[in-house]
Amino acid sequence: MAPVKKSLRGFAAMDPAQQRRIASEGGRAAHASGNAHEFTSEEARAAGSKSRGGKGAKAATAQGAPVSGNGG
Repeated sequence: MAPVKKSLRGFAAMDPAQQRRIASEGGRAAHASGNAHEFTSEEARAAGSKSRGGKGAKAATAQGAPVSGNGG
């Protein structure tokens, strides 16, 4: 039996440029209302170390392993 092709509806059926415009309006509204979160450099550093399986960049370089930016 051949797979049934679904027709795109709503947001998925829109032009990609129109999707970006609508999404950016949502981002601006979130920042304007104070609901958007912006990472501090410390929060970003902590999140980055968590994405490496709990090992920070210092732990990886101390073992002589190269630090890759892809998060593994």
